[in-house]
Amino acid sequence: MSVSPQLSLTLDDRFSRELSEMAIPWRAEEAPDARLLILNDRLAAELGLDPPALRGPEGLRLLTGNLVPNGATPVAQAYAGHQFGGFSPRLGDGRALLLGEITDPSTRVRDLHLKGSGRTPFARGGDGLAAVGPMLREYLISEAMHALGLPTTRSLAVVATGRSVRRETQLPGAVLARVASSHLRVGSFQYAQATGDVGLLRRLADHAIARHCPEAADAVEPYLALFQSVLAAQASLVAQWMLIGFVHGVMNTDNMTISGETIDYGPCAFMEAFDPAAVYSSIDEGGRYAYANQPVVAEWNLARLAEALLPLLHDDQEQAVRIATDELGMFRQRYGDTWSAGMKAKLGLSGHQSDELILPLVDDLLALLTTGGVDYTAFFRSLSGAAGGETDDVRTLFATDEGLDAWVQRWKSLGPDAAAMDRTNPAYIPRNHLVEEALTAATAGDLEPFDQLLTAVTLPFEERPGLERYTAGAPGDFGAYRTFCGT
Repeated sequence: MSVSPQLSLTLDDRFSRELSEMAIPWRAEEAPDARLLILNDRLAAELGLDPPALRGPEGLRLLTGNLVPNGATPVAQAYAGHQFGGFSPRLGDGRALLLGEITDPSTRVRDLHLKGSGRTPFARGGDGLAAVGPMLREYLISEAMHALGLPTTRSLAVVATGRSVRRETQLPGAVLARVASSHLRVGSFQYAQATGDVGLLRRLADHAIARHCPEAADAVEPYLALFQSVLAAQASLVAQWMLIGFVHGVMNTDNMTISGETIDYGPCAFMEAFDPAAVYSSIDEGGRYAYANQPVVAEWNLARLAEALLPLLHDDQEQAVRIATDELGMFRQRYGDTWSAGMKAKLGLSGHQSDELILPLVDDLLALLTTGGVDYTAFFRSLSGAAGGETDDVRTLFATDEGLDAWVQRWKSLGPDAAAMDRTNPAYIPRNHLVEEALTAATAGDLEPFDQLLTAVTLPFEERPGLERYTAGAPGDFGAYRTFCGT
């Protein structure tokens, strides 16, 4: 354990103590001129930290990794991963450090982690740094996801380092401090399994159980119970992504957490015009991680986790494969249950109505949205007005009324609850043109557009006067949207 008297910060190093083979002690590069860009005061208080202290000189040094509390051991974590289908046995934190685990006042344990803190032994030729724009993107999108109610890593702060980062041009550098239930990934288990050390794999699984599903420790088959927990969490998470129109963009196995939290907001985007084939990542040329493919990819990633866990599931490999296959067969049902319940809520329909009645209605709606290229978020938000007979806002989203009126009548006959819909369907999301506008301004030193957008998307269900531009789609000249990893 370690204590920083100045910040009243206590960090544990349980991961590095219990899994030293997967943790390389390392130090962040010096930030020559640290300057706070944004601090999440509410999250800081939730963690038991003092926001004014974090804003001070020692706080900024902590948030960039340049102040290490006595006894703390920052580490770069090792993991493997399938990246766009190809397996890399050694990836790891190439530009990130786990400062340690913090126990908040409610006794919840969370990682305090840095991103963009410099090269590590896992850097693979990269500079290990990050630019202001991508770090603010992760802050913005992760906090929007949290406000929407989705499991996610959280952003504590973004600090400009005073160091330039070379990408296509010279850009101002920054470090993101983020918080997560843990940074254990499917790729963590792939790494342990690839070493051939079953003892390491077992210790990693025991660590994950203690961290994320302690009830599994008392199960007859604890490692099977761990896998069941991860499968259920990820099925629910990806269904929620689909319900809000979120496209992660880089669903490699090293970006799938054991906790079921969304992690790594690189080439991500919220879909505007509904399109099952929507891809926003500049590196996803084949559309592997397109919007409609996300449930399929999640199931594939979980199959890779199952493969890694086989030595713990049964001594006989054929038996282990049979056990894993049976459990994987539950993914689609769990995903479907979450998605169906969520879509009913988006349509303002009660849970007692059968899927046999609702799913054909949903299928017909998605066909209408696809054909019309209709703004997904705006449609569901305006649909609550149609429940009371005000259909003008919905009609304006479609180029033609063909099929729309008949669908609306079928839906209204089921008695939708307009107020419940407004509590489910956001008015504000991080729309792509607004995100780019905010990040461009922030990179040039103007944080006001970023702050205004953050204010809108962190209260997504509460419409407020003066924020009308944040509900509107991209202007016609915005063009096809492409995002980049920012590495």
